[in-house]
Amino acid sequence: MSKRKKDVFDWEAEQEEEIIWVSKSEIKRDAEALKKLGEKLVNLTQTNLTKIPLDDSLSEAIDLARRLQKEAKRRQLQYIGKLLRNTDVAPIQEALDKIENRHNHQQAMLHNLEQLRDELIAKGDEALTRLLADYPQADRQHLRHLLRAAQKENEQHKAPKAYREIYQYLKALILTE
Repeated sequence: MSKRKKDVFDWEAEQEEEIIWVSKSEIKRDAEALKKLGEKLVNLTQTNLTKIPLDDSLSEAIDLARRLQKEAKRRQLQYIGKLLRNTDVAPIQEALDKIENRHNHQQAMLHNLEQLRDELIAKGDEALTRLLADYPQADRQHLRHLLRAAQKENEQHKAPKAYREIYQYLKALILTE
């Protein structure tokens, strides 16, 4: 009786030829994500859109999508998603994140200004001295006048003119620094 020689399986060759299987659902999720990215690009203002690195065909498709409505716009967004599948979206996404983050940062800063204004009106001289310690170039007399006027408006239920002026003054003071 002769022994049969077993075939030896070469695992190294198998690792080199590794095939990555992608499910149909994953492909659909990726396509939907690219379509949503295209929709964000279409909804940007023209000045923000110029800051994003786009090729000519993609920018033309975005311009066309802005002019279309309803079903035609939906089809155009799908086409933009298809164009994005063939391009490197990393620089586009990075530029879009910078634009959105700048907007979020600016909104947070404006909310902080509103809180500072409310604190100045509520606490008066105590909050004013802390503000003047941080911003010595601020006009103490003008701010005190505005604070007293805002408090008086609040007590008499008048239109908040000085309240708004304080916000504008703080915005000019802090954002120009």
